[in-house]
Amino acid sequence: MNLDFTEDEINRYSRHILLGEVGGIGQAQLRDAKVLVVGAGGLGAPLALYLAAAGVGTIGLVDDDVVELSNLQRQIIHATDRIGQGKVASATTALAALNPLVEIRQHPYRLDAASVAAVIDQYDIICDGSDNFPTRYLLADACVLGRRTLISASVSRFEGQLSTFKPHLGGPCYRCLYPAPPPPGTVQSCAEAGVLGAVTGVMGTLQATEVIKEIVGLGEGLSGRVLAWDALSVRFHVFRLKPDPDCLLCGTHPGIHDLSAHA
Repeated sequence: MNLDFTEDEINRYSRHILLGEVGGIGQAQLRDAKVLVVGAGGLGAPLALYLAAAGVGTIGLVDDDVVELSNLQRQIIHATDRIGQGKVASATTALAALNPLVEIRQHPYRLDAASVAAVIDQYDIICDGSDNFPTRYLLADACVLGRRTLISASVSRFEGQLSTFKPHLGGPCYRCLYPAPPPPGTVQSCAEAGVLGAVTGVMGTLQATEVIKEIVGLGEGLSGRVLAWDALSVRFHVFRLKPDPDCLLCGTHPGIHDLSAHA
C-alpha cells in the first residue's frame, strides 16, 4: 500500500485523514479501491458523487439510459444542459469536475448474462442502484458466483431499504431476503408510483457510507441486517437476516450454478 500523498490529496482529504478511524492508511485504502455503481439514477447519483468525493480510486458506472427532464428531480449528478446525453457520460462529467484524481470507467450498456461476470470481476465492491428486477437478480446472482460483496439499496415513494450481502464470508445473499422476483405488474416503478426525490438522496448517501465502511473496515456493517427507512414517520428499522439453508443461490444445495437463466 502506497502511503505517499501529494499536497493536493492531503488538502482534499484532510477531514478524512483527521479521523483516527480513517487516517492516512484508510485514505490509501480508498484510493486503492475499485467500486462498481450499477445505475446512474436516483440512488447512483449521490452514491457516485460521495464515492468520488471520498477519493475512491476507481469507480465504474453502468447504465444504458439517457438523461431526461423528469430525472432531474432526484438524479442530482445530471444537469439540464446534459438532457439527451447518456447517463454514464453525464455522470462522468460531474464526477471528473468534482474530483479529477478519480478514474471513472464507463459501461454504457445494460448488464446481461454474457457481460456481467467480466464487468464485476474488475471491481472489489458492487453497488446495486438499478431500477428493475431482472438487473437486480442478475447482479445478485453474479456477485455470489463471483465472490463479490454486494451493497444493495432500493426506494419506493417515501421509503428506502439497504443491506450488504457477503455470502462468500458466511452472510446471507440477496435471494435469502427475496428468493424470487415478484410477478410482473405487482410492484410499481418510480415512473408509475412516484418517489420523493430526497429519499433517493438519503438512501444513496447511506449506501456510500456503507461502501466506505467496507473499504476501510469501519464500525459494524449491514451484512446479516437490513435497514429500512420511512421518511413520513421519520423512522429507521434494522432487522436481522440469516442465511437461508434452502436458498437456491447460496444454500446447502444451491440450484443456481451459472447465469444462463438470465440470458
